[in-house]
Amino acid sequence: MEIIEERISDILIEAIQFDRATIGEANLLKEKLNKGIEDGFVKVIIDLSTCEYVDSTFLGVLVAALKKVAKLEGDVRLVGLKPQVLAMFELTRMFRVFQTYSDLQKAIKSFTENE
Repeated sequence: MEIIEERISDILIEAIQFDRATIGEANLLKEKLNKGIEDGFVKVIIDLSTCEYVDSTFLGVLVAALKKVAKLEGDVRLVGLKPQVLAMFELTRMFRVFQTYSDLQKAIKSFTENE
């Protein structure tokens, strides 16, 4: 169970490295995101390209992070949603809340284009 963190300029990238994102992974991501936001990162990308499943707890962490950074005029963007993960986002209508991208470079570019 691992999350690879990368910081590119003022963008925090958290690459999820497990098949299933449930409560244990949600807690790990929450800790990493809280630390990153405390460190001043408000542009956040979550790379879910290796993830086959997310549960409601994990989804809740994503929503909480989005609320936190939105207050600071930031955003959370998602990358690489596989069909089952996308289905969860559609079922919960979260696909309307998050901007999603097919690959990491497009997500990074979306932040840098708007500056």
